[in-house]
Amino acid sequence: MAHPLRPLRLLRSTPSIAPVPHRTVLSVSGPDATHFLDGLLATTVQGKQSYGAFLHAQVTTALTIAMYFRIRDVSQEWDIWAAWGYDHSTDERREWTWARSGAVEPVWSKTTAWPWGTEPGVIIDRRAPGMGRRMIVPKGEKPRETSTHDTLGSDTYLLHRILHGVPEGAVDIPPLHAFPIESNLDMMGGVDFRKGCYVGQELTVRTYHTGVVRKRILPTVLSQSSQIGHAPLVPNLTIKPSASIRVPRLRGTSTLLSSVLTPSLGPGTAVGLALLRLDHLRPCIELHTNHPEIVPEQSGQRWKVEPWRPDWWPEQPPEEQVDG
Repeated sequence: MAHPLRPLRLLRSTPSIAPVPHRTVLSVSGPDATHFLDGLLATTVQGKQSYGAFLHAQVTTALTIAMYFRIRDVSQEWDIWAAWGYDHSTDERREWTWARSGAVEPVWSKTTAWPWGTEPGVIIDRRAPGMGRRMIVPKGEKPRETSTHDTLGSDTYLLHRILHGVPEGAVDIPPLHAFPIESNLDMMGGVDFRKGCYVGQELTVRTYHTGVVRKRILPTVLSQSSQIGHAPLVPNLTIKPSASIRVPRLRGTSTLLSSVLTPSLGPGTAVGLALLRLDHLRPCIELHTNHPEIVPEQSGQRWKVEPWRPDWWPEQPPEEQVDG
């Protein structure tokens, strides 16, 4: 595992704001809109800001919505922004509920009236401490925070959430392919395992109680030793393990998701998110991106993958202290 201090030097501590691109905004209207959405989302819909996911019946994440009500794409009417670095009141220590499978969910403080906030057009981003707030503003306008914050580009927001270990969007959580627990939706508060009657609920709860979590999305440092060209960093690159000693059952591969180059950490360096097999996270195992077009003598052009564990992730307690 990589030492987190090196990539975390890139974290911005000053108040910052940036647009969040490539987001669709849907308007759902009708007298039973809340009840309709509550039957689809994996979290309870109470007519307030919240974070959740649409699941497929086979418990992969999905973005499809049945057209029972009036649903409009209003993406041309609204912009999404993210602001962080100015309010640490939501970064309190969290408590957690564990399952034997390795799934975990946050227990919000009893002093918190509503964890995701109540200000119109603003949601407290509790997916990870330090993420800040998300806001929706009319197309072409800017949030009021742009007068007091450093206004930055969307790549800065991508870097911000990678450093916090927060997957988002179709690259990190591909519809119909990603599983909610492997995508960390459980620890980010995006799945309510005690809620009933939503699409995918039966298999989700069964996985929570009797399954085994074999993969997780982790932030990674990516580096390559060759100073003469390098293999491109693109989503869905296969990551393969290699062991310095004989390791039994070294099976399977992992997948690179979002990434961004970070020359300030050194030439040929980047950070990214990767869906990694947990049994590959051992000191004797090295991880590298796999490029079929690279011959052995060009191996220095491959990217070395060094994951690190976000400091906000909980430590799993002894087995006797977890839920059945």
